[in-house]
Amino acid sequence: MCDSCIPSTPERHEPASGLILPARRRLLGALAAAPLALALPGLARAGKAQPSGGFRALEFLHLHTGERLKVEYFSAGQYVPDALQAVNHLLRDFRTGDVAEMDPGLLDLLHRLHETTGSQQPFQIISAYRSPQTNEMLRGRNARSGVATTSLHMRGQAMDIRLGDVALTDLRDAALSLQAGGVGYYAKSNFVHVDTGRVRSW
Repeated sequence: MCDSCIPSTPERHEPASGLILPARRRLLGALAAAPLALALPGLARAGKAQPSGGFRALEFLHLHTGERLKVEYFSAGQYVPDALQAVNHLLRDFRTGDVAEMDPGLLDLLHRLHETTGSQQPFQIISAYRSPQTNEMLRGRNARSGVATTSLHMRGQAMDIRLGDVALTDLRDAALSLQAGGVGYYAKSNFVHVDTGRVRSW
């Protein structure tokens, strides 16, 4: 199954439907942030560049698994480790089950994108983390697939997305306006690729 081919009946996995982390868990996550930074190096990297105060939340619908997640991943001036772990699980390689650390900066990019578009819908996920095995398999299927040998999907720095209440061209233009990384427009497959690599577009 290609990443852009969405099954009419989603595969059944244990749902994370409507999950929102309560204040007590956010506090415990904040207290645990320092030791968990060793296990989540991206947490430490991204945390240094973020302003203090405020909160950030995201909502996802994974189109291949049918799983949903609504989560406050940034609170009281820092990332919430258990929230990031929930995001990592949802955005795993759905083919192999491999879970990897997603770049918190990518979550911030999505948060800004959601605000910029004014969307009221969750991000629909076509592809997020991609294991090396899956990446090689996708590359081997079609020489013109556009799948890069060193895809940022394998580093947890890229997602293929759409929003149910935002036209794909508007989503692309909003992503381009942020100048926060790479933006790919795939009209035939009905998704926009965003990543936290260098600023570029295709």
